[in-house]
Amino acid sequence: VIKCKAAVAWEAGKPLSLEEVEVAPPKAHEVRIKIVATAVCHTDAYTLSGADPEGCFPVILGHEGAGIVESVGKGVTKVKPGDTVIPLYIPQCGECKFCKNPKTNLCQKIRITQGKGLMPDGTSRFTCKGKEIYHFMGTSTFSEYTVVADISVAKIDAAAPLDKVCLLGCGISTGYGAAVNTAKVEPGSTCAVFGLGGVGLAVIMGCKIAGASRIIGIDLNKDKYAKAKEFGATECMSPQDFKKPIQEVLVEMTDGGVDYSFECIGNVGVMRAALEACHKGWGVSVIVGVAAAGQEISTRPFQLVTGRTWKGTAFGGWKSVDNVPKLVTDYMSNKIKVDEFVTHTLPFDKINEAFELMHTGK
Repeated sequence: VIKCKAAVAWEAGKPLSLEEVEVAPPKAHEVRIKIVATAVCHTDAYTLSGADPEGCFPVILGHEGAGIVESVGKGVTKVKPGDTVIPLYIPQCGECKFCKNPKTNLCQKIRITQGKGLMPDGTSRFTCKGKEIYHFMGTSTFSEYTVVADISVAKIDAAAPLDKVCLLGCGISTGYGAAVNTAKVEPGSTCAVFGLGGVGLAVIMGCKIAGASRIIGIDLNKDKYAKAKEFGATECMSPQDFKKPIQEVLVEMTDGGVDYSFECIGNVGVMRAALEACHKGWGVSVIVGVAAAGQEISTRPFQLVTGRTWKGTAFGGWKSVDNVPKLVTDYMSNKIKVDEFVTHTLPFDKINEAFELMHTGK
C-alpha cells in the first residue's frame, strides 16, 4: 500500500481537501501509476458542483493526467513499471462490439463499474481516514498515485513533457477530434465555434489543420479572442453585440450559414443556435459540450428535414489506446499545438486556485 497526497472531494459544492490517502496495489489487469501532472477540466467542476447524476462522494476527481507506471497486476502485458503513460477515461478493450466497430470509440467493457466510481471488480483502491474513497471516470488523476484498469492506459513516448501532454487525456484530443474525426471538416469550408475555452481552441486548431478557410469564434468573453486568433480563428464575435439571435447573424454573414458548427459549452440554447447557424442542405453541427443532467435539446424538425445534420462526439472520436500515443507523436513533431493551451502551472496544493482560475475564464 502506498501512502500519498490526494485532493479529496468529501462532498458536493465544497473545495477539494488535500489529504493523505492509502492507495492499494493493483489487482489482476490493473495498473498503478505515479501521476506527474494533471490538468483541471469543467467536467471535474461539474461533478464537484453536485449536478452530475453519476457523481458519488467522497471521491478523487481528475481525468486529464500523465505519469509513470509504478507497478502492474497479474495478467498485464501492454505496460510495465517505468513506462510513461496517459490514463484514459474512455478505455479501449479491443474486444467489445463497440471496440470492434470502426464507427465509435465508446468502449463499454467497464462502463458500469466506472460510472459507479469503482474498479472493474466492484471495489475501490483508495482509502482515507478509514473511509473508502470512490474513483472518478476510471482515472482519478488528482492523486499522486492512482490505479486504473489496464485497458484504460496509453503508453506514450518517454521523452514527452508530462506537464503538457496530460492535456491530451481529454480537452485537446476532444476538440481536435471533433473537427477532424466527427465533423470531417473539409478544405475551404466555413466553420463556427461556440465557446473559446480549451476545447473550443482545440476545435479551431482542428478546423485550421483540416484546411477551413473561415473560422468564426463565438464567446461572450472578449478576452479570449486574441488566443482564438492565435489558434486559427479568422474572426471572433459576441452574441451580446447583436439585436438578433446569433444564428441569424451567422446565416447572413456566411451567405446561408456555415458548413460546420461546434458547441463547446454544454448549453442547450447554444446547441440550438449552433445547429440553426448551419447551411441548408449540408450543414453539420457537432455537440462537444456536456449539458447538465435532465436537459433537452430542441429545434424545429424542418431544420433537419432541409438537410442539416446534428451530431455528438466523445473524446473526439479517437480510439484511445491506439490514438493517444499518435497524438503525442504529432505534438512532438509540431503537427498539433499543446504548449499554447497551458496558461498557469501550479503546485498540487494550489488545486482549488486552479478551479477558481477556470471558473473566471482565465
